[in-house]
Amino acid sequence: MKVTVDPELCYGSGDCVYRLPTVFTVVDGFGAVLPGREGTGADPLVRDAADKCPSQAIRIEG
Repeated sequence: MKVTVDPELCYGSGDCVYRLPTVFTVVDGFGAVLPGREGTGADPLVRDAADKCPSQAIRIEG
């Protein structure tokens, strides 16, 4: 399952990075998925980060 961060919705709270720095990072003030970690959407911790994203910018597809 693929995880992405929608830059149009993200307002840069950094909550995803705080929760899971092995998957998320900040680029130009907004959340992003680290290169090579896009396929981690099935991980329960990634799903939890998506559920708790204050802007609901984290998307899990597939």
